[in-house]
Amino acid sequence: MKKAQLEIACFNLESAVIAQENGADRVELCSNRTVGGTTPDFELTKTVRKKITIDLNVMIRPRGGDFVYSDFEFEQMKSEILTLKKLHVDGFVFGILNQDGIINEQQNKDLVALANPLPCTFHRAFDGIENKFQALESLIECGFKTILTSGKITNVIDGSDVLATLVEKANNRIVIMPGGGLRSSNIGLVKEKTKAIFYHSSAVIGMGELVNPEEIKALKAYL
Repeated sequence: MKKAQLEIACFNLESAVIAQENGADRVELCSNRTVGGTTPDFELTKTVRKKITIDLNVMIRPRGGDFVYSDFEFEQMKSEILTLKKLHVDGFVFGILNQDGIINEQQNKDLVALANPLPCTFHRAFDGIENKFQALESLIECGFKTILTSGKITNVIDGSDVLATLVEKANNRIVIMPGGGLRSSNIGLVKEKTKAIFYHSSAVIGMGELVNPEEIKALKAYL
């Protein structure tokens, strides 16, 4: 059986370097940890790209808060994808919902098409959607390659049953990547229950935004 992989959410250059040095398979780069991540600075992205050789996915999110965007914000997201593509990133992470809390298929499809041939991950906007199994089919239809989710709003342990069902229903058509409160203390349980092939963690211990090298090593040990 193929070894599962680990993505580390990073909010600065130092974290991205630590992630690579300690065995992470991919970095998800973003800014503003306190609001759950927004689009990182272009200069930061450029520097990180020069310093790391592992895959680098970049979040496209104009602000914190909900995932319903104005026309202006949507245009900003499109512009950011085009700019960041030129920096040789490996993929994008975003998610757009309608006012009624379901997937905005048209806008997501537009961004996936713009990102092509780079793969796109639908982020934890998924966690607030009521009918997750309908949303799963919708996101496959939109062309996403991965869904980052904790299964429920709270964390991967509370959502582990939902995650396991999502992995089963996805049936290798899209990657279900557990994330949200994922730590070395619980990744063993989550892996056993879900059989997922990719996992996501900030690997931050305590306050601040710097990843912990020992935590990354401990997470990897379970995979």
